[in-house]
Amino acid sequence: MITPLREFAAYLAHPVPRQPAGLADPASRRVWSAMLVLHLGVLLLALAPLLKLWQAAMGLPSPDAFGKVPPALLLPLVTVIAPVGEEVAFRGWLTGRPRAIWLLLCGIIAALLLTLVSNHVAETAASLGFVATAVAALGGWIALRHRKGAPVWFFRAYPLLFWLSVGSFGLSHLVNYPAFSLALLPMVLPQLWTGMVLGFVRMRVGLPGSMLVHGIANGAAVGLVILLSH
Repeated sequence: MITPLREFAAYLAHPVPRQPAGLADPASRRVWSAMLVLHLGVLLLALAPLLKLWQAAMGLPSPDAFGKVPPALLLPLVTVIAPVGEEVAFRGWLTGRPRAIWLLLCGIIAALLLTLVSNHVAETAASLGFVATAVAALGGWIALRHRKGAPVWFFRAYPLLFWLSVGSFGLSHLVNYPAFSLALLPMVLPQLWTGMVLGFVRMRVGLPGSMLVHGIANGAAVGLVILLSH
């Protein structure tokens, strides 16, 4: 455990882009296992009890991310669909491959356009823009498929980009609550911690490795909630 933890701490102190070694590498599997144990330990033994006390003390509502999901779909959504989608969106581009960065930019634009549509603002123009963005995303993916190396600006901005991915992942989970308040900010500490762990795992081991940790952690968290509610 000591060597992976030192490597993790060093990476957080100075994030740098690197080529993931993959789960086939024995050293990567040891790092993956250590990070899974660390992640679950901090989430379930430290953050969950502390935030339960904070929630009770401040009278905060519980998150309702999956309240409207049919029970039969809850497990696959939590352990497969959400981890895959979130890892692609928040950490799939961290290696700096041009086509991944292009898809990220297109995804942000598409999300903004969908927000306009859902709020009935310039619906026609936003809808057309969404279609155009989808076409551009596909075209860019094909055109950039042979470019492997990250651009120079990406290396220079990587520490900021890494922490932006961590922060955006954590803060995005505030939408799980019915209304925003400053008292809710500590409630996304588990997601901020998750962003740090999975960002490291994604860059050290690879995207499948971070997806696996994400899915196992989600399953453990939901299982704990179900256990405590009975």
